[in-house]
Amino acid sequence: MPRVAVVPAPASLEVIESAPFALHGAVRIEGETDAAAVLAALIRARTGLAIEPGAPSGADDVAAAGTIELRIDASSAGNGPESYRLTADAASVVVTGADAAGLFYGVQTLGQLIARDGDGWHVPAVSIADAPRFAYRGVMLDVARHFAPVETVTALIDRAASLKLNTLHLHLTDDQGWRVELTSRPELTALAADSSVGGDPGGFYTKADYREIVEYAASRHVVVVPEIDLPGHTHAVGVAYPGLAQDPVLSPEIEDVIARFGGGEPRPGELYQGIAVGFSSLKIHEEATYDFISDVFGELASMTPGPYLHLGGDEALGTDPADFAEFIERASAIVADLGKTPIAWHEAGAAAGLHPDTIGQYWGFTTPTDGMDDSARAFVRHGSQLILSPSDAVYLDMKYDAGTALGLEWANGPTSVERAYSWEPGGIIEGVGEQDILGVEAPLWTETVRNLADIDELAFPRIAAAAEAAWSPATGTIPERSWESFRARVGELGPLWTRLGIGFHASPEIPWATG
Repeated sequence: MPRVAVVPAPASLEVIESAPFALHGAVRIEGETDAAAVLAALIRARTGLAIEPGAPSGADDVAAAGTIELRIDASSAGNGPESYRLTADAASVVVTGADAAGLFYGVQTLGQLIARDGDGWHVPAVSIADAPRFAYRGVMLDVARHFAPVETVTALIDRAASLKLNTLHLHLTDDQGWRVELTSRPELTALAADSSVGGDPGGFYTKADYREIVEYAASRHVVVVPEIDLPGHTHAVGVAYPGLAQDPVLSPEIEDVIARFGGGEPRPGELYQGIAVGFSSLKIHEEATYDFISDVFGELASMTPGPYLHLGGDEALGTDPADFAEFIERASAIVADLGKTPIAWHEAGAAAGLHPDTIGQYWGFTTPTDGMDDSARAFVRHGSQLILSPSDAVYLDMKYDAGTALGLEWANGPTSVERAYSWEPGGIIEGVGEQDILGVEAPLWTETVRNLADIDELAFPRIAAAAEAAWSPATGTIPERSWESFRARVGELGPLWTRLGIGFHASPEIPWATG
């Protein structure tokens, strides 16, 4: 039986009796032009073959040369949005998407199927019917602790989309800096964008930069979710607009955080370069604070075509709990009144007046502690849903092991590839069922991350584990949804990732293929 390695695992994959489809320069790619261009680029990266869409490259007999047909047909695909079917035999390959996104994902699967056979390349004879488990499948990039230029963000979009992830959550603000230009509040980037952790260079996205990111993401069927983290993580806001922020709250708990994570004490009006959290807060009872929030989210909403705005809400240790609840009630309503769906980290669930449409993002452990599951369940009680980001499984910035140079290890210690894979979304929070889960997101915080090479090192291969949790059927429902299957399939992707320029971590947990 030929080796067939697809990640994330398809809902249904059958090896059929046929010779494989031979891939060579005379093959013709027909059908949807956008998808054809994506496939041609994948084939070129994997094999070196330059197959131009719509042209048989000099072949006299197209039928003999073989065809790859790419089409959209909702009625024949039949498995809902983003679904696709793929059939390959000796004569042809046909990929049919229920929509443009489904066709795009089918093309990504086809790119993974390409294998070397002696001196040539082929696609194994298979029949695949595939559709996502969850509608929201995300990766988060923190561009506040260390700024990432546009080309780094678009490279991450390509990487994420290749694994059928469809959401990029941009953590645009934090204590260390503000990263997006807003005409209504120009001092944010004029005064609070020049710093990063450790004194590294800062930066921000102009409105044109942000538009470029959003449009590039859309071309890869990825929705951008911008986050403005409030009311904590707002030291940078205080640098730009001192009247809006409290002085840093250096409680014993915060002092302990600073002692453990370093960076020195934050000081009012000075850019912060450390990695401590929880010391900052907006002034909750000042109406100017809500004028600010209305300006920021109003302008950001006009720049963001996607349905979501993320308002943060995590680690507000410098905010009184009653004040926090008041703030979350007002901030979530401001976002909802703009016609956007609010998203907030799970702590916001403690606010009784939280807008009922608000989606919660759970970042606690796979075994919840400290009542984090209670806060998460509150979103479901309000009639909304959860995004699952268990930090000891899918936080991509954790070390792989104690010897890893990059990353942190506060989330129950280092996160091996096996641990990143070995969790089940439906089994994290008691009382939260499949219908209550909007999706899965893998965050990458950047305290130790400075560039794309660092992103690749920490994200790959663990981002593939998160993608499988988000896309594929539940653990144990198909043979491929197991650690042993996953590690073998990911290992087969090593050559493709290398040819695509992805500097993945060659984890010894994975049997990496060569060639």
